[in-house]
Amino acid sequence: MQDILNHKLCKPLCFGLLLFCVWGVNSIHAQLPTLRDGEGVSTQARLISERGLKYLLATQLENGSWPGNEASGSGVVGIAVMALMATGEDPDHGPYADAIRKALRYMILNQNTVTGVATGPGHGPMYHHGFACLALSEAYGVVHERLLWEGSDVSPEQRRSIGEALDLAVRCSLTAQKKNPYKAWRYSPESQDADTTVSGTVLMGLLGARNAGMEVPNEAIENALAYFRANTLRDGSVSYQLSNRHGDGITRAAIATLVYAIGKRTDTREYQAASGFIRARMDQDVDGHPFYHRYYMAQALFQSDFESWKAWNQRIIGQLQKMQAKDGSFSSSHGKSYGTGMSILALALNYRLLPVYER
Repeated sequence: MQDILNHKLCKPLCFGLLLFCVWGVNSIHAQLPTLRDGEGVSTQARLISERGLKYLLATQLENGSWPGNEASGSGVVGIAVMALMATGEDPDHGPYADAIRKALRYMILNQNTVTGVATGPGHGPMYHHGFACLALSEAYGVVHERLLWEGSDVSPEQRRSIGEALDLAVRCSLTAQKKNPYKAWRYSPESQDADTTVSGTVLMGLLGARNAGMEVPNEAIENALAYFRANTLRDGSVSYQLSNRHGDGITRAAIATLVYAIGKRTDTREYQAASGFIRARMDQDVDGHPFYHRYYMAQALFQSDFESWKAWNQRIIGQLQKMQAKDGSFSSSHGKSYGTGMSILALALNYRLLPVYER
């Protein structure tokens, strides 16, 4: 009953979407309705997104994941879920509804039922965990729980609701943070060191969960933001770890700008420095992890300087048009489903429908 109530309360909020009308930046006015419903999205951005979504639909496996070792991770599946929701189609009855449900079932079934950690290949699971937590946050209250397992042959004992999976994911993140001397995160829930890239991913998952109505202590958010402040240098660059305090890394500065904005710390020196750092370098491309970079730059510029985001967005649309394959995919070092999902999300602010993308 509670899940049904949550669904009824949250759905009207959702597709005016991502969560940050609650988190929103203090200095920015509420987003106009015409900016929330996808009106004015350019033909080029629509075509890139539509072609990418067709690729994801065509290549999804029956178990809900996508082909390739990396794509078996819950984080990559979560990225695809957010991409499928980003253009505003009804997640219960629209053209992507079946794909969204299959992907969510995969994420839930591949979550550790004891620790709550998401599964995924690579250095460790916490990257996957952060993206999975954020995706569950976006789906919670929007995807109807009664429809989630409809037509599935999974036994009732294995079935859990999105809310139950999200609550377990939040508790995993909080437990890992409490065990960590830096009160942040690294590759494993047991890690005793931390870095700003993994920490940004996990923190965004927690912020999304809090906005979705889950209980996330203020102390946890404050401790994570304190870790970012300690890593933000005077010029606005952000170090990877406290033990390696040298700057550069436009992507890390973008992550910091975003978490400061969503964490309502736009009045701090660190936010001003980091946001200025990325604005001054927004025309620079990066060679390392470019899809990850575009994903965070889109959100950070949108939150910190709308005019800068508009100029950056036009340039990125042109880049992605040239990069997109005939089948709608984007090749990346982590596989096509990752590259395609992240490219769609880099353009999702054109639609402004996922709660995390509202200003």
